[in-house]
Amino acid sequence: MVVFKKDGLCVRQLCQDDAGLLLKWLTTPDVLKFYEGRDHPFNLERVQEKFYKQDERTQKNIVEFEGRPIGYLQFYKAHSADVMMADAWVDDIVYGMDQFIGEQTYWNQGLGTKLVKMMTHYLIETKKADRIILDPQVTNTRAIKCYEKCGFKKILRLPKHEYHEGAYRDCWLMTFEK
Repeated sequence: MVVFKKDGLCVRQLCQDDAGLLLKWLTTPDVLKFYEGRDHPFNLERVQEKFYKQDERTQKNIVEFEGRPIGYLQFYKAHSADVMMADAWVDDIVYGMDQFIGEQTYWNQGLGTKLVKMMTHYLIETKKADRIILDPQVTNTRAIKCYEKCGFKKILRLPKHEYHEGAYRDCWLMTFEK
């Protein structure tokens, strides 16, 4: 099922046939540098466990550009326990999202920015989100720059938020508000 399609980009729901794509991308050190960690490359069993295990909250998707699969994107309705939301967000509809472009030949072409902008618009217009959150590692400057170009703002540094490559890493809580 297609979530949205525009300007050569298509986000469609993950299907079982995509396991090989995920395995390819998640054994690439440059992808793993900020997604799961280079010290934990995936095998097919781990792909099945992480991406195909029943999870009703998370919408898991493949990103295609001009008909070719190039990456992964997931979104979910966030709960206060997920992100230490401020009291001011209690009545808001908040969505979180995570994504990566796994095909390195498509890096540095503006597709990440285009994808994040389109997904942000989709979540606000279709899912009626009041805000969207992301939590990149503070050292992931490329992703942070992309998110800031898309209108996200850093609002809170999350110390030791994510265990990655043998250590707890700081992340930024970033938000986009409609």
